Amino acid sequence: MIRVLIADDQELIRQSLSFVLDAQADITMVGTASNGREAIELVRKEKPDVVLMDIRMPEVDGVECTRLIKAAHPQIKVIILTTFDDDEYVFGALRYGASGYLLKGVSVSELANAVREVVRGGSIIMPGVASKALEMFARMARGSMQIAVDTQQTASLQENEWRVIREVGCGKSNKEIAAALCLSEGTVRNYLSSVLSKLDLRDRTQLAIWAVQTGVTADPYGDRT
Repeated sequence: MIRVLIADDQELIRQSLSFVLDAQADITMVGTASNGREAIELVRKEKPDVVLMDIRMPEVDGVECTRLIKAAHPQIKVIILTTFDDDEYVFGALRYGASGYLLKGVSVSELANAVREVVRGGSIIMPGVASKALEMFARMARGSMQIAVDTQQTASLQENEWRVIREVGCGKSNKEIAAALCLSEGTVRNYLSSVLSKLDLRDRTQLAIWAVQTGVTADPYGDRT
């Protein structure tokens, strides 16, 4: 059973998301928080698998809340709930380890599948905002946050792993990568796990930033072998 906590300062959002997620056979709600400070306290008490995090909250905003939660509980996944106006906030949350973001108002199936995907180790970037994600990754790559990978670590990467890295850097989901490379989603997940282990990277977001920094996304095949 996937344990989920919702942090949002709007009561209607908290109630509606709780209702639809609790109706899923494999998901259970463990709490709701109306501000960031309350969210941190509930996370410490309940140890959820996933936190659905509003980006703009009183007392402690979603960016700082993400930073504190991931620092204390790196295994807990955070999905940011956002609007089109929250780009810079999302940028900060991704830097601190959020597994992706959803626009408020997504369908029930998209929301539930997003929760399942991050628990499996994936990341969530909705198709409608994928271009914004790429812009964010590019800004990260040009900015102060540099992802360091030793050249010896890349030496053991296989051809298909390079191709998967390229697709991740382009903001594609596991399903989209599987379709593009004619692989199963399970195989894509296995490649991603292998790549993260070989490069000693924390998560998919760091991998995407590194792919942009190093120019892998500009490689026609993503193959450096």
